[in-house]
Amino acid sequence: MSVGGSPGPGGAPADRLARAAAVVLDTDGVITDSARLHAAAWQEAFDACLRAHPPTDPQARRPFGQDDYLRYVDGKARMDGAASFLASRQVALPLGTLDDPPGTDTVGAVAAHKERLFTERLRARGVDAYPGTLRLLRQLRERGVVMAAASASRHAGELLDRSGTLPYFTAVVDGTEATRLGLPGKPAPDLFLEAARRLDVPPGRTAVIEDSLAGVEAGRRGGFGLVVGVDRTADTTYRAALRERGADVAVADLSELLTDSTEG
Repeated sequence: MSVGGSPGPGGAPADRLARAAAVVLDTDGVITDSARLHAAAWQEAFDACLRAHPPTDPQARRPFGQDDYLRYVDGKARMDGAASFLASRQVALPLGTLDDPPGTDTVGAVAAHKERLFTERLRARGVDAYPGTLRLLRQLRERGVVMAAASASRHAGELLDRSGTLPYFTAVVDGTEATRLGLPGKPAPDLFLEAARRLDVPPGRTAVIEDSLAGVEAGRRGGFGLVVGVDRTADTTYRAALRERGADVAVADLSELLTDSTEG
């Protein structure tokens, strides 16, 4: 489906986005440069777990890496991401809950360990918005396009506030809201559909901008008019994977979505 009922899927990414009445953006890795903080926190938490519960297969004992983050964790709710990665390494732990004390004995404990590490890094180092994202947000606001931020992270509001981007958004649907409403995590489209509902714009006239494989799949499942994948890895295989999972177009930076008419 093309945004706004336009006759075809072709055109440059900026031209296709220009037909959207609303835009829903993921937070980590799309708006804010916070994905690196998440990845570092996950690595420390998972590596501790692998040391405490070494898999039988020596190959499965290798440290958590960037490919693991992109494949198993990125864009997902914490429990889902933790369970997905540990299953990939044949580490069988009781599920537990996110209220478990941080540690390595349950999936919930590993997720809680990651949460504590991420919070410490965020408070110590802060976070910035990508310059290209700021330019696009300004242009979209000038054009009267309504915007929402949607993220599985319960830190989304804090990240937007700390990066100075919160005023651009009419609605924010974060992990806390998703839990309150009982929304399933990505790749289910419910998080994005809720954001579009709050903007009062149908999915077919709304664009989704995401950097995770689970997120672009969620956009495709939700019937959104345009799904933009953001590839900050400089890895052509990841860009191809974004397209395979549902991205209509893929860009390295949101500045590629700018039109020439109003952006200075």
